[in-house]
Amino acid sequence: MQLTRNELLRDLSDSARAELETHLVVVEGSKGEFLQHQGVREMDQYFILDGVLKRVVSNAEGREMILRFADEQDMETSYAAWRLGTPTPYGIVCVTKVRVASLALQVWAAFLDRHPTTKQLFEYSVMSVMSEIMAHTITLHLLDAPGRVHRFLRKHPELVDRIPQKQLASHLNLSPETLSRLRQRGKI
Repeated sequence: MQLTRNELLRDLSDSARAELETHLVVVEGSKGEFLQHQGVREMDQYFILDGVLKRVVSNAEGREMILRFADEQDMETSYAAWRLGTPTPYGIVCVTKVRVASLALQVWAAFLDRHPTTKQLFEYSVMSVMSEIMAHTITLHLLDAPGRVHRFLRKHPELVDRIPQKQLASHLNLSPETLSRLRQRGKI
């Protein structure tokens, strides 16, 4: 039933949903736990049932950049890397306690090949996420601190109180103190 809340799976027929459910495994993750590490070649498709995930990229020194957050009506994937035959360029980490329905990307791709309308929606969703991440990266360079906070509020109001402020500050390339000051001044 929770899968019907996912925008991508909402319009599946009952028979297609039943077919997909035979391949899904429900996985629970604790706050801070990696569902997928950066640089791996074995990749899964995740449909978020409960909680919040983040997509992160880390450099060799371990410095982390949060690329995006995703919650219950969303999904996480490394589909583009899988299709290109490259290791995943980012990790997928639990921000909160999380429950996801997952399946191997090759199984998901085979399902998509049998359901072209869902495949079209999925690929559009993947492109939209990539575009959103690019826009976020540009925003980090072009907007001042209040502007970055306002943009996040406008784009993701449902996530503001669900994400630890330290992680939200990191995502916005702010110190936690600056984010706190902006909140106290009524900027968010």
